[in-house]
Amino acid sequence: MLAGIAGQPVTHSLSPVIHNAWLEAGDIDGAYMPFAPNDAAGFDALVTAGRAGLVQGLNVTAPFKEQAFALADEASQAAQATGSANILVFDNGRVLADSSDGVGVLYALAEQAPALNLKGAVVVMLGAGGAARAGAGALIEAGAQIRILNRSRDRAEALAADLGPAVSVADETALAEADLVINALSVQPSIDLSVLKPNAVVMDMTYKPVVTPFLAAARARGLTTVDGLAMLIGQAAPSFTALYRRPPPPMDLRALLLAHLGEAA
Repeated sequence: MLAGIAGQPVTHSLSPVIHNAWLEAGDIDGAYMPFAPNDAAGFDALVTAGRAGLVQGLNVTAPFKEQAFALADEASQAAQATGSANILVFDNGRVLADSSDGVGVLYALAEQAPALNLKGAVVVMLGAGGAARAGAGALIEAGAQIRILNRSRDRAEALAADLGPAVSVADETALAEADLVINALSVQPSIDLSVLKPNAVVMDMTYKPVVTPFLAAARARGLTTVDGLAMLIGQAAPSFTALYRRPPPPMDLRALLLAHLGEAA
C-alpha cells in the first residue's frame, strides 16, 4: 500500500515521519513517501498515476490543494466548503477529495487554547491561500467571523467571495478586535502584535521551527500561542485513516516529532 504527500517544496514535511511511524507501530504492510511535482502538469500526472492504481492516496500541501480539489470526481463537504483538498483517495479510477486541515486547526486550538470560545470570535487570518481557505471553513462552522488580511487584496476578496458572509477583507486595524490571529502564510508575517488584546490567541500554521519568531514574539507579550505542530498532529489521524483504510495505532506523536526536530517546545 503506497501513499504519500505531494507538494513543492516537500522535503521539509514531517508527514512521512508520522505515517511511517504509524505503519511500523501497527505492523502494516505499507509505505508513505514524498512526491515533489515541479508544476501543475506534474501534479496532474501524479493524480493520473493514482487513478491507474499506482498510488492509493495522497496528502496534498502547497501549492496543489486547490488543484487537488479541482481534479476530484467526488469531494467531501469539508473540501466543497473551501474549494481545496489535502487528501486524495484513489478508488477504482476515481478520485475522492477531502480536507482535514480544518480538523487540524480545531484540534490545535482545543489542545493549546482551550479557553478560546470560537462562537462569535473575530479571527484575523493572515494569508489567502489553500491553508487559509481550509482553516477558515472550519472556523466559520464553529461560529467565528473571519477577517482576511493579505498583501494581495484581490486574492483576499476572491476568498471572501467564495466563503460567504462570515468572511470579509481587512487591513491591520482589524487586529485590535481580534480574538485569534492565525498565520497561514508560508513566510513569517510582520504585523504589530502590540495592538492585540491581552487575551488574544496567536496561532502559526508553520511548524519548523515549532516556536516560530511570530509565536516567540506573541509569547513575549504574554499571549496564548498555538503551534503548527499541534495542527499537523490533528489533521494526520483522519489522513491516515483515509489513505490506509484503518485508524492509526496509538502513539505519542508530539514527543516523536519533537525528538525528530531536536526541539523541546
